[in-house]
Amino acid sequence: MQSRLFNIDTALLTSRCVVRRFREGEGEAAYHLLSENRSHLEDHFSGLIESVGNPEEAEVFLRRRIAGWLLQEEYAFGIWLTESSELIGYVHLFEIDWHTPKAEINYFIDREQTQQGLMTEVLARVVRFAFKQLELEKISLQVLSDNYPSQRLARRIGFQREGMLRNEFKRSGGQLVDLMRFGFARDTYGE
Repeated sequence: MQSRLFNIDTALLTSRCVVRRFREGEGEAAYHLLSENRSHLEDHFSGLIESVGNPEEAEVFLRRRIAGWLLQEEYAFGIWLTESSELIGYVHLFEIDWHTPKAEINYFIDREQTQQGLMTEVLARVVRFAFKQLELEKISLQVLSDNYPSQRLARRIGFQREGMLRNEFKRSGGQLVDLMRFGFARDTYGE
C-alpha cells in the first residue's frame, strides 16, 4: 500500500456531475441504472450484466469495488447528476500496475444522457485524477471496433489509437469482435 494515496479525493466535480466513490447501500441505484440500460450495455459489459441480476448482486458488486479502492487495486466511480443526484453512469480504473504505473479504464453512461457532453467532462476529470493524484504514467482503453462514439470520445480527451486486437471480445450473442486499443501517456497530458 502507498500511504500517499490514503487521502486522495473520493469525489470529483465537473460542471454538471459529481463523480465519486460508491458507498455502501447504493446497490439499488446501480441495479436500476444497469436494468434501464441492459440492452445498451450487454454487448459492451456482458460480464457485468450477467453478474448483476438483482439489487443484492449489485450491492455485492459495489462493495467489491469499494474494497478494491481501499486496497488501492482499482478505483470505481459513480457518475451522479448534480441537479437531481441521480446515478447516470460508471467509470472504472482497474488492472492497475503500480510498478509502471499504469491502468485500464472503462466507462458507460445512461443512454438517456448520451450526446450531451457529460461523459466528455467526466472522463477528462477522471483522467486528471489518474495523472495528478494517482500519478499514473499511462491509461489504456479498449473499445469495440464498431463503437464509434466511444472512439471519438477517447480521441477528444487525448487518447491515441495504439492498435487493433482481433477477435478479442465475445458479444453476448457469441460473436467474436475486434477491439481497438487506445492509450494516453502522462507525458502527453497538457492540463
